[in-house]
Amino acid sequence: MDERKNRVWAEISLAALRHNVNYLGSLLPEGCRLMPALKANAYGHGAVPIVRELSRLGISEFCVATAQEGAELRRACVNGDILVLGYTHESGLETVNEYDLTQCVADEEYLKILLSQPLPLRVELGVDTGMHRLGIDWRDTAAALTLLRQDKLVVEGAFTHICTDDEGFSTQQKRRFESFTSSVTLAGLKLRRRHLMSSQSLLNMPWLGGDLARVGIALYGLMSRRGDAPIHEAMLRPVLTLKTRIASMRHISAGEGAGYGLSYQAEHDGLLATLPIGYGDGLPSCASGKASILINGHPAPIVGRVCMDQCLIDVTGIHCKSGDEAVIIGKSGGADISAYDLSESCGIITNELLSRLGPRVERIVM
Repeated sequence: MDERKNRVWAEISLAALRHNVNYLGSLLPEGCRLMPALKANAYGHGAVPIVRELSRLGISEFCVATAQEGAELRRACVNGDILVLGYTHESGLETVNEYDLTQCVADEEYLKILLSQPLPLRVELGVDTGMHRLGIDWRDTAAALTLLRQDKLVVEGAFTHICTDDEGFSTQQKRRFESFTSSVTLAGLKLRRRHLMSSQSLLNMPWLGGDLARVGIALYGLMSRRGDAPIHEAMLRPVLTLKTRIASMRHISAGEGAGYGLSYQAEHDGLLATLPIGYGDGLPSCASGKASILINGHPAPIVGRVCMDQCLIDVTGIHCKSGDEAVIIGKSGGADISAYDLSESCGIITNELLSRLGPRVERIVM
């Protein structure tokens, strides 16, 4: 037995990743390239093996959330452009420079901080076109240009984030973004790239265009919610399967309680199994009493409270023993529990579910 499969592990299918890259690439408008999002350890999949495969496929532009994530990729010998989409405190800007990362400009005040640094920095202009999260207000081109003309920064491009699936508002965001970029370009600022599409907008509104599509969850074979892109979802292949093993089994009598607070009360004589996975590994505590685990092709409901490191499932009537595999996300026999199923039972999106998978989960590249 593979010793890595002793507690909790995720099997990462590079074949599925390649399929998704090819499929998403076929949807790109002319002149547009993929910019994979590798935030939160590549949405829980393991950023280093994922980015190495993407690089092998010829992709050379990536985005992350933090400078530390970008530095990790550089230490893994990743070349190409790495854009930090999030805020980096000025104490961390040396990391941005040391690892040749591109820092996003969060707003005008942040731009002043970037200009005050002793070292030259590569930056990309975040543009707020309606999400009101990060970026220079799309109407404030004059103020931005006043600062950028100081020639202390290398401006690589500009981006905004489409924040809704409403085509009307998305079109408005596109127009605002184009107004901003046209104004700064006419004023003499060169922008090597402009981008605004995410996974959902690429699949549902590719006419938004741009030089790059920042694909995140779709790259990993899913959408945030089932039905976000119904035409395309069946064409994507989930990259991750999550598994654990039965650690222990015990009988429970009708009327007995189990778990913290004895929150599970057995209505009949039965059989419980303990799994060595909990919310410390990324199994949401809200899965308690709502989700099921596959044991030898049969669904076994989670009972009692999910603990930090373990959980209980009801395996009454299921032929199983200690050491048997338990599938959290994936296929077992003829049954399947998808990331959609688990996230829906917990009332969260797939992005959140997968990005919660912690460092104790062994990633095994298939």
